[in-house]
Amino acid sequence: MYILSKQPSIANQFIAELRSIQIQKDRMRFRKNLERLGEILAYEISKSMEYDIIELETPLAITKVEVPKQQPVIISVLRASLPFYQGFLNFFDKAESGFIGAYREEKGDEISINLGYHASPDLTGKEIIIADPMLATGKSIIKSINTLLNHGLPKFIHIASAFGAPEGVEYITNTLKTPHKIWLGALDERLNSQSYILPGLGDAGDLAFGEKL
Repeated sequence: MYILSKQPSIANQFIAELRSIQIQKDRMRFRKNLERLGEILAYEISKSMEYDIIELETPLAITKVEVPKQQPVIISVLRASLPFYQGFLNFFDKAESGFIGAYREEKGDEISINLGYHASPDLTGKEIIIADPMLATGKSIIKSINTLLNHGLPKFIHIASAFGAPEGVEYITNTLKTPHKIWLGALDERLNSQSYILPGLGDAGDLAFGEKL
C-alpha cells in the first residue's frame, strides 16, 4: 500500500483544503483539489509500470527515451470520482476508460451497494486503475471489480483513493485475489456507525456537485 501523505509534499495542502469545512464551500476548488490528487497519484502509479525504450528524432539529434509499454484502463466510480478520474486522465492521456455507477442504499441499519450502470473496454491482460476518492468499507470496490471481470481478467489492479479507512483496506486485502495495490492520498482513523470515514471530509459527491435528493 502507498500513502501519499506519509511524505511531506504540496499534496498535503490539497488534502487539507479538501478536509476544511470553510474551503469546501468553494465547490470549484474542491473539484480542482480532487483532480490534483488524481494527477499526483497517477504520477506515482506510473513509476510502477513497465516501459519500452524508443528512439526518436529531435531537431538536433537522435535520442532514446522510455515510454509506457501499455496504457492503463482508468475506471471511474460515478459520481464522486469524476474530478478525481480527470486527474488520472490528464496524465494517462492515451488511456481507455470504463465507468461504474455505484451508490449506497440505506434501509434502516443496513447499507447495500447498488451498481446501476457499467461500461468497460476489454480488460484482458491490462493494468487497470480504479479511481474512487473515498475507500470506506471497500465493498463497493469489490462489487465493482467483480462486475468488471465480466470484461476480461486484468493483469494488475491499482485501487486509487484520496482518502481511505483501515476497515476498507483490510476488506480489500482479504477479499481480492487478483494482483493489486492500494494507493491512497491519506489513510484515516476509522469508519463511524454510518460507514463514513473519520476524520474524512463528508460526502465527496455532494461537495463536488451539490446535494442529491
